[in-house]
Amino acid sequence: MDAQTIKVACSSCNLRELCLPMGLNPDEMEKLDKVISKRRRVKRGAALFTVGDKFTSLYAVRSGFFKTCVTTADGRDQVTGFQMTGEIIGLDGIVSDHHSCNAVALEDAEVCVMPFDQVEELSREFNTLQHHVHKIMSREIVRDHGVMLLLGSMRAEERLAAFLLNLVQRLHARGFSQSELVLRMTREEIGSYLGMKLETVSRTFSKFVEDGIIDVKQRYVHIKSTDGLRQIVNPQNCG
Repeated sequence: MDAQTIKVACSSCNLRELCLPMGLNPDEMEKLDKVISKRRRVKRGAALFTVGDKFTSLYAVRSGFFKTCVTTADGRDQVTGFQMTGEIIGLDGIVSDHHSCNAVALEDAEVCVMPFDQVEELSREFNTLQHHVHKIMSREIVRDHGVMLLLGSMRAEERLAAFLLNLVQRLHARGFSQSELVLRMTREEIGSYLGMKLETVSRTFSKFVEDGIIDVKQRYVHIKSTDGLRQIVNPQNCG
């Protein structure tokens, strides 16, 4: 990992609306800038943190893409999530002061380091910041519930359709296309996350192509029919 640290100011960052609260006054913003003053680069394939590492900071993804994963009892990697620009990684460490998963860069990435004790101290001072920290935690819980629902009750087609819709929606919030995306993760990693075998993932992608819902060229996906994907996930709500 490249541990080089670079000075960064939240107040001038174009991702501020995604990962930090709006509504802080200039004085509050200045205090926050002093706390979140470092960036760290992580090379593709390297870990930002691993299971058992001491928890000291949250990390806001400034550029790049990560996966979080745990190793199962039989030695397999189980993917627990994918994080992109503007999202926060590291909340898993709050409970026991040690990280309970690995965070691995899927491409060269850069994160802003947010020392948790200082963020916590500031959030007691600014209600806006405290509310935002709670919101981030709540979003993680909601996402976890969503994944449990996905794995517990959905067929393979529904799982992959829901995954693609979620991904493109998150990317669109960052200014990217609503219909085109580059998958930073492998088919195998998608399968691990969705509880599907690699062959099932490939077969389901092929079926979506045959049905005219998407076009796929290696990692490039063009969504031709968002409604088609929605109808797979919620047939009763579409018509």
